[in-house]
Amino acid sequence: MMLPDKKFTDFIGQNSLFERNGTLLAAVSGGMDSVLMVHLLLSSGYKFAVAHCNFQLRGHEANADQAFCKQLAQQCNVPFHTINFDTQNFATINKISIQMAARDLRYQWFEQIRQQHNYTAIALAHHQNDAIETILLNLVRGTGIAGLHGILPKNGWLVRPMLFLSRQEIEKLVADNNYLYVEDSSNASVKYARNMLRHEVVPALKKLNPGLEKTFENNLQHFRDLETLLELRIAELKTQLFSYRDGDVLIAIDVVKALNPQRLLLFKLLQDFGFNETAIDNLIAALNKHSGRVLESDGFRLIVDRDNLIIAAKNKAEQPDVSITAEDHAINYGDYKLTVLHDDTPLIIKDNPLAVSVDADKLSYPLTIRAWQRSDSFRPLGMKTKKKLSDFFIGQKMPLHQKSQVPLLINGNGEIIWVGGARLDDRYKVTKNTKKVTIFELYKVR
Repeated sequence: MMLPDKKFTDFIGQNSLFERNGTLLAAVSGGMDSVLMVHLLLSSGYKFAVAHCNFQLRGHEANADQAFCKQLAQQCNVPFHTINFDTQNFATINKISIQMAARDLRYQWFEQIRQQHNYTAIALAHHQNDAIETILLNLVRGTGIAGLHGILPKNGWLVRPMLFLSRQEIEKLVADNNYLYVEDSSNASVKYARNMLRHEVVPALKKLNPGLEKTFENNLQHFRDLETLLELRIAELKTQLFSYRDGDVLIAIDVVKALNPQRLLLFKLLQDFGFNETAIDNLIAALNKHSGRVLESDGFRLIVDRDNLIIAAKNKAEQPDVSITAEDHAINYGDYKLTVLHDDTPLIIKDNPLAVSVDADKLSYPLTIRAWQRSDSFRPLGMKTKKKLSDFFIGQKMPLHQKSQVPLLINGNGEIIWVGGARLDDRYKVTKNTKKVTIFELYKVR
């Protein structure tokens, strides 16, 4: 059976996934989905490399998968990248599940390889049934509109060119073309929620609707369009309704009462301040009563005043400083997790404000991550003179309540290395003389 090259290239073009003249990094597990993606990329004339992660969780089976993927790359005459992770240890240290550990490790590594080799994008082999399972999981666990769009064809550097195919179509194409692949034995276990949906729930739904994949494909497009409309409306409302006074946000109560649909729009307007749906219900109930009602989220206080809703940052207890040794790979600090990766390549991080490359030879351990102090100053990237951090924040138009939440990475000599998520100090940038780099990346954990 011939491969659906035209449908493949049409889907890539319609969703603007990547340019024909670029080189992709294809994430390949060795399973039938990723194996078919490799053959489609090859037969359609795209340039690509293969990347495979060995999480060292299945002994000889994992090593065999790794060897298979290397052989596949050799057969296709494309570059091959692979890495072995101590996933169990990473999960234990960071107090996260094995599944979450594997996800964090692989996506961090994929991005590192993409930047090192200037790959156009990272291609993942998710298909229509993966999207269905994701929506069902979100519905079971509780979700808003964003959780209904399923897996997006493109999310930053991550692209999914196989979303036009169902699992049944993939199985037929692989069988008809006699493609070899490997099977992860853990996929058969229903102890994982996604596997239970795959093996038990989705087959039952297909008895009710044999065209389930096509139905969900249409639904997904409707949900994505609705989400886009809602986000555009919320952005417009924030511009119209939000006013600012001494770092507080004010919203006129008369305008709030006129919102329609009130509950949905209020929730989306206040979501960034940490107010959940229960708080929104309590707020709506208080709108027509006496002023003075106070609602609280983790970081903010919402006051129902006479004419306005007033959103003010709480005076949080100061976050204690956290020390970082040369052996640390992940550190928790307030609402963030900071990961540390050492590399021998003079890599410069671009297009990701929450990640930065630093000249490793200029670091003096232990480092420290802490909140800002009024006396702080640093040399912003591109500048030759120092600037007060308070003046830098003003230039960035940063609200008062956010300043104390910005994590600062401090060298052992007391100098600021990085204003987390905002600016690197010029003294620590990667240059042509850099031999080794250390990559720091921040993740919001709550």
